Amino acid sequence: MRADPDRSGTAPGMTPGGDAVAVVLATTPAADLPCPDGASLLERLTRQLVTLPVRDVHVVARPDGTRSYAAGPYQMPHRLPDTMSDGLAEDLRVVAKTARTATSPVIVLVADVVAHTEALATLLAGPSRLTGAIVGPLVGPMAEAGERSPLHPPVRTESGRVVSAGNSFHEVERADGVFGGVLQVGEAHLTSLAEVAEELADLAERRRLGRVSDAEVPDLLLAGLVRSGVPVRSVTVGALRCDRVADSAGAEAAISGLAGVDASRARLDAAVKTGDGFFTTFFVSSWSRHLVRLAAMLGLTPNAVTGISVGLALIAAIWFSDGHRTGLVVGAVALYLSFVLDCVDGQLARYTRRFSALGGWLDGICDRLKEYVVLAGLAFGYHAQSGESGGVWPLAVAAVILQVVRHMVDFSYAGAVADSGAGVTAGPRRPLAEPRDGPPPTEPRDEPPPTEPQDEPRGGPEKPVLITTSQTGSSPVRPAEVTSVGASSGLSPRVRSAAYWLRKIIVLPIGERMALIAITAALFDARVTFLALLGWGVVALAYMSAGRIRRSFG
Repeated sequence: MRADPDRSGTAPGMTPGGDAVAVVLATTPAADLPCPDGASLLERLTRQLVTLPVRDVHVVARPDGTRSYAAGPYQMPHRLPDTMSDGLAEDLRVVAKTARTATSPVIVLVADVVAHTEALATLLAGPSRLTGAIVGPLVGPMAEAGERSPLHPPVRTESGRVVSAGNSFHEVERADGVFGGVLQVGEAHLTSLAEVAEELADLAERRRLGRVSDAEVPDLLLAGLVRSGVPVRSVTVGALRCDRVADSAGAEAAISGLAGVDASRARLDAAVKTGDGFFTTFFVSSWSRHLVRLAAMLGLTPNAVTGISVGLALIAAIWFSDGHRTGLVVGAVALYLSFVLDCVDGQLARYTRRFSALGGWLDGICDRLKEYVVLAGLAFGYHAQSGESGGVWPLAVAAVILQVVRHMVDFSYAGAVADSGAGVTAGPRRPLAEPRDGPPPTEPRDEPPPTEPQDEPRGGPEKPVLITTSQTGSSPVRPAEVTSVGASSGLSPRVRSAAYWLRKIIVLPIGERMALIAITAALFDARVTFLALLGWGVVALAYMSAGRIRRSFG
């Protein structure tokens, strides 16, 4: 299915309305640029926002603006009365006031954004609703000599976060991307947003921000939030488009560019997360998107796919309980397919935007259920085949207990971090009136502990991929996790990549566990499976515990 790029209807799995508040800054002439259907850019953007989880759209305009969007058939049902603003400082104070009164995430963007609805949804329709910004690649002339453009403000990212952001006043050292112009601030950081906006407004009134233009409000706020220590996710949108334009030629090119992208295929690619373990990345995610498309065509829900995955795990356990070589091989195949569908349910949820707390809870519970049932089946089969009852059951029980302890260490640490407030800030506060950031940090101080990405409920983070713009092309940004490993040590890319995957493998995530169970059961027997799980599991537990202890004292 090929999506119509010029239509702003509700995307699959979405329902109109929601709980966020969008502040759209129609403060530049670009807001009134025409689209092929006769609407203005502002009208088009507003229609897109009301199809996403956005409760209200608050338009800030200039008193002398034409505001053709306010009349006729394009008047929006979810619009608040327009706010007239005289300049940059007042724009920022409007954002501050909105943040002070909001009880839900606040979205800030300028009306010159031309994007697929699904590109906006990547940031605005995710289940977490955390603070984040759309970021694209730094390519073309912007990559040379640190050239800056108001439409493409530079940023530097590390480990999936924006750690430095620029604009016409604030400079960025070693930029590796550009801000796409769409900023979302989660509920936990609304106070910080208000304080940053007010401080920037004061600086603008005192002419301390140089020649910053009216179109740079989101850019200033992003730089202010990052410098204030707020963790801002870096969100990219794959082959989908998210452009900013300044004139009619740019608007025409950007809108024409939307038609050159198969939005459905791009959304499907984006549904497959990066950051998963080695086995999941290369032996599941490399082809599971075909199953996602099939499930969507059949109208299956993510919960239905979870149920099928559980059924295949039960089949694997039954075949394992037979104990013969044929049963072990068939069980291994069924277990692999069960894990594939365990990944597909989350991918389908992201593809269709069908997120639910129940689905995430079922996903996590069923993962544990499937794993323990399969281990029980292996123990029964070994006992039935060999007649030995005393040798395998203690190993099976020990393997289950070890896995329970590993999960307890993992999730209890995450809960302790959340309760203590650790990790809420991204680093020391840096002055907003200084044009330059300090030296880039070698490692984010607030980087969360490594988790098992495959064990995340289906409402987990969306896949960070690439963004393309009509001005910059489509050169990829390297995954932050790979480029940050040993980046400051002078190691070769091959060594850094090997170190990255080693760190992923050593913690024995669910993909590696399922592969270990399936391979050892099919080639050897249950005793070898349990011994392998215990040996690798102890190493993984020690590695995870050491990492958490180090972070606790760090």
